[in-house]
Amino acid sequence: MRIAPLLAALALTVLAPAAASAHVALTASSPKAGASAKAAKTITLTFSEPVKPAAASASIVMTAMPGMKDHPEMLIKSFTPAWSADGKTLTLTLAKPLPAGTYEVRWQAAGADGHKASGKVGFTVG
Repeated sequence: MRIAPLLAALALTVLAPAAASAHVALTASSPKAGASAKAAKTITLTFSEPVKPAAASASIVMTAMPGMKDHPEMLIKSFTPAWSADGKTLTLTLAKPLPAGTYEVRWQAAGADGHKASGKVGFTVG
């Protein structure tokens, strides 16, 4: 019954490169996607692996404002970005809490493999 060890070794050989070439992905955010927050002044994005800060960016965009039909997107510029010591969490600290409305945090990041990933997290401030 030497087939089982051979199959196990073959499986490891096939799966190992896939794990090594995994791209950075967003694993958590605060506020969470789809959540409703009150007076949000800090936004965090947590990634699956350390991110190269020079190859990362984030923007906060107000996509809708209560009572304003056809509100154009508005870029929020008054925040300071900071990375955790392990390079996995980006914290965006705003100068003042976000006003009521709907927001997207749009991000782009690259991990150790250099491949860029991007996405967005939408939430509401009420």
